[in-house]
Amino acid sequence: MDARQLEYFLAIVDHGGFSKAAAALHVAQPSLSQAMANLEADLGVALFHRVGRGVVLSEAGAELLEPSRRVLRDLAAVRDTAAALTGLHGGTVEVATMPSPGIEPLTTLIQRFAELYPSVTVSTRAAFTPDEVVSLVRSGACELGLLGSAAPAHPSGLDVLHVEDQPFVVVAAPGGTIEDGVTIRPEDLAGQKLIASRPGSLMRSIVDDITAGGTGTEIVAVVDHRTSILPLVLTGVGAAVLPSSWTRLARRCGAVVAPIEPTAHLHVAMVGLPAHLTPAAHAFLALTRSFAQRRARSDGPEG
Repeated sequence: MDARQLEYFLAIVDHGGFSKAAAALHVAQPSLSQAMANLEADLGVALFHRVGRGVVLSEAGAELLEPSRRVLRDLAAVRDTAAALTGLHGGTVEVATMPSPGIEPLTTLIQRFAELYPSVTVSTRAAFTPDEVVSLVRSGACELGLLGSAAPAHPSGLDVLHVEDQPFVVVAAPGGTIEDGVTIRPEDLAGQKLIASRPGSLMRSIVDDITAGGTGTEIVAVVDHRTSILPLVLTGVGAAVLPSSWTRLARRCGAVVAPIEPTAHLHVAMVGLPAHLTPAAHAFLALTRSFAQRRARSDGPEG
């Protein structure tokens, strides 16, 4: 399967038949028919039913419509972005990021961006609150900012792209009472020792709600740097409540991760100054938008 076949398929649908589609595409009708025959052979289904001298879309063809349009839209976005970067040899995109969004989705975004634009460097600057991210973007220190907040962000004067919502999870050392992948309720943490951030964050408010329940749960360590939390968990100091962005890394390091029900969500968004982005930043933003659209279609973040 290739993009040309999908383009031909959609043209047949949009123009109501092979002959009109061939004329619109400026290709010979036998070539168009052969391309569709090859596509149907690759997929193993009939996309059209031949009725007299015309065709009607099959059930399988109807199912392929929206995915085909998405693929061609994504390819068009890639071409537009590449065109914008023509002549750009090197350069840097400055992105301000908070710690948890800096784990994910930033890791995935940088990985994909580096594959598409290996000559452009992505440079991140640390920020620990949404206000700090917004300040770095407004000041021009960074072109883009990735933040996570308790409610959807709406900073005035900035363009805001909602990226994803991350539920909170419990991360713990293996071998304890918390089982990997098994959903727990806050009261199930009775008697647990917890590692927490300082007051003021959504993570800390969730921990405070848990410890206020009078179940014997207590905070044994308070840390400023999120990067200190996972090592403390793995050494058995205590469990931690973290956004689900930490799930993959925590499991790779040997920790167990359990969803919490009910839980709050961290609202992750990308912010930028309207009409003040370099071509490289435009490309990074376009990649983020594509990522956000895929996340929305998959109905939420990975847990």
